[in-house]
Amino acid sequence: METVNRPDEWKIEQGLAGRKLPWLDQSGRDTVAIPPTQWKGAWKDEEAIKAFGDPKELFARELEGWKGYVEWEKYPEKKAIAHKILTSQSFPPNPEYQMGPIPDTNPVMTGFRWKLWHHALGGELESVPDDSWACVLKEKHPEMLHLLQFPYNGEPPKRLVTSKPITPNPLHFVRNHGGIPIIEKDKWSMTLDGLVANPKSYTLDDLMDESKFPRMEKVITMQCSGTRRIEQIGLYPGQGDELPQAPWAEGAIGTAKYVGISLKKVIKDCGGLIGGAKHLELYGVDTYFKADHVMNYLVSIPWSKVKANEVMLAWEMNGEVLPKIHGYPLRVVVMGYIGARSVKWLYRIKAIENPSLAPVQSKEYLYFNQQVGKHNQRPTDGIQIQEMPVSSAIMSPWTKQVVIHNGTIRTKGWAYSGGGRWPERVELSADGGFSWYAVPNENLSKKGKWTWRTWEFDLPCDVEGWIEIVCRCWDNSLNTQPLTIRAAWNWGLHVTSSAHRISVYSINKTREITRERLEKFDHLGAALAPLTWPEELETQTWEEYEKFWKEHDPRDVDE
Repeated sequence: METVNRPDEWKIEQGLAGRKLPWLDQSGRDTVAIPPTQWKGAWKDEEAIKAFGDPKELFARELEGWKGYVEWEKYPEKKAIAHKILTSQSFPPNPEYQMGPIPDTNPVMTGFRWKLWHHALGGELESVPDDSWACVLKEKHPEMLHLLQFPYNGEPPKRLVTSKPITPNPLHFVRNHGGIPIIEKDKWSMTLDGLVANPKSYTLDDLMDESKFPRMEKVITMQCSGTRRIEQIGLYPGQGDELPQAPWAEGAIGTAKYVGISLKKVIKDCGGLIGGAKHLELYGVDTYFKADHVMNYLVSIPWSKVKANEVMLAWEMNGEVLPKIHGYPLRVVVMGYIGARSVKWLYRIKAIENPSLAPVQSKEYLYFNQQVGKHNQRPTDGIQIQEMPVSSAIMSPWTKQVVIHNGTIRTKGWAYSGGGRWPERVELSADGGFSWYAVPNENLSKKGKWTWRTWEFDLPCDVEGWIEIVCRCWDNSLNTQPLTIRAAWNWGLHVTSSAHRISVYSINKTREITRERLEKFDHLGAALAPLTWPEELETQTWEEYEKFWKEHDPRDVDE
């Protein structure tokens, strides 16, 4: 029988199709290949689902003026029915973004499986249209519209690269765990209950009453724990999930000026905590799915954080009413913590004794030992991620970009440390981390207890060809970043705190041959970019070639 190679074998050999490889079980006498799971197609138990009733009635919106809100936490029987409906049918497999190619556009924005799950439960949630930010930019910030577009039209792709410390609302990163509820301010209210002396409900006007609650204004950096996750994925794939393990790069961070009040003051207004309460459970309106179970978005934060006036209830962002996509009418802003704790569309706060058992708190956003993975992972093996460690990133140039320069490469980026610490020094290297240059203080934005510092620096670089630019930060506690991605890798792919590394192709015009060659390219109109485009000009004349061998010995030796 003739042996034939698989058509995709070349991809497998190059490590570009690891998702297609079988596992090898060598624990027995013979090696057994365990093939990747193949989806067997859609199935649906129509009779079982029909027996529960109409999903649109079972999971109907409860409150007028609260589009997209389904209350799950008060009704365990409703959760149980939803679970049975979800398990009475099949859904396409999780999109593969780690061991296969990623799409041309941001895969997180589609929420592919989440939409299917919600449709199965009646699809009540109504969200802001996908192009909502484009509409905002057209109306209020037309000069920034190009920053959301990535066309190939001869122009390089653009992203927000600035030394300004405040991120404009339309360009602040967005990370939602579900759809975007549309809630009317006059219909909204929030309950504070649980282990407090006097449980109360508040309208937004109640909370905005300065005679009761002093106004708070803070500039705060918010960072997703998945920032720079793509670097971990590029080294070793990890836990796979369409939304929690999204392949973020270095842009999942932003800084804004928030206006609101301290949560501590509201708890005081309820008579304070009782019964040994040490944590506050925060409830978001958005519907969340986990392992065929459905719930509202819940996390918790410790009372010690609230007591220190480090937790805000905010209704304004950068001088504007809090945008719907960022949690209107009211959101939580937890200073120095991962963004997942800053709950949007807040509607309830419950004082409890211990950290929340809700899956987002107890089973996600966990930092595991490197030997923990799919084969042995238990939530209690992970550290619940709260404060963000020191981190930094280069925002310009891009990795794999070609830079023509005169001996220095203009670089821009950010540095941040959570927990109330701040960057004291930012360092860059053009040789992979062997020698370091400190960014001058005057090139760093102002220090802040809860904010990043943006920076700019002309990095000395004499060499040509591929170089590795590395960035690292030291905070005021002298914490710094590990130098390798491997040191930061973990199964959940969270908190990529290693020094940021990018590959850049250096072309130094201070060198005579380089300068003359670039002039020749320009004179002939020959293609410079991309780097891999073959040279369409003569790089050395035959006269120059022959002259060289007349002046230098051929590649041979006499006996």
